[in-house]
Amino acid sequence: MGVFALSFFRFLLVCGVLADARGDVTFGAGFASKQFYSSGFFHMKIKLPNKDTSGVLITGSNEIHEELDFEFLGNQEGHPIVLQTNVFANGVGGREHKLHLWFDPSEDFHTYEILWNPYQIVFFVDQIPIRVFKNKRSMGVSYPTRPMRIEATLWNGEDWATDGGKRKINWSSAPFKAYYQGFNIDGCSSTATDCQSPKYWWNAQKYWQLDANQQKAYENTKKYVVYDYCTDRKRYPNPPPECIHP
Repeated sequence: MGVFALSFFRFLLVCGVLADARGDVTFGAGFASKQFYSSGFFHMKIKLPNKDTSGVLITGSNEIHEELDFEFLGNQEGHPIVLQTNVFANGVGGREHKLHLWFDPSEDFHTYEILWNPYQIVFFVDQIPIRVFKNKRSMGVSYPTRPMRIEATLWNGEDWATDGGKRKINWSSAPFKAYYQGFNIDGCSSTATDCQSPKYWWNAQKYWQLDANQQKAYENTKKYVVYDYCTDRKRYPNPPPECIHP
């Protein structure tokens, strides 16, 4: 169980070090895996706080930032919780994708998973793929290749996290409690030299793309999407290459 002073947290893979967990008005609690990984399948069950959680964010990085993350954007009580995913590669992010979950993640535990192999990155919620980011480096698309470790962290992001920063942290709802179960890693340690090898199950050919059932489930989640950077022409008049070749 995590007892936090803030209202937003992440489950992510990230290069770099775990951010300072000081428990003040800027930082909350956090934890991280001891090892770094260069491919794998990463699993966590999470139950969110059930109060007014308008607010917050955290990140860790090194000189060249790479990151795959689930971000639960704190919400005003009674309003939908937004789940945001993002992909940083070669120091470049800005690949936000947001959706409203089809359940209340504060009522019970739900499973959040990331598959990362040389061919694709897939974000899963309760075994349902909600986002796929393909490796299209041949088309000029940056793709994460640097070792990353798992972090679960939070900090004050009330300037932007909820309704574009319109909803601030309601400190009368503190302390905020998030619960974690089933933390599991099937990963290739960064100390290995063959993390792209098909000897690891997550690199096998069957995981190079979604199967038919997964693809159908993935298409069904698109009705819950509330923001996709690929369709944001104000922000990206010239779409990023991965959006041109979906």
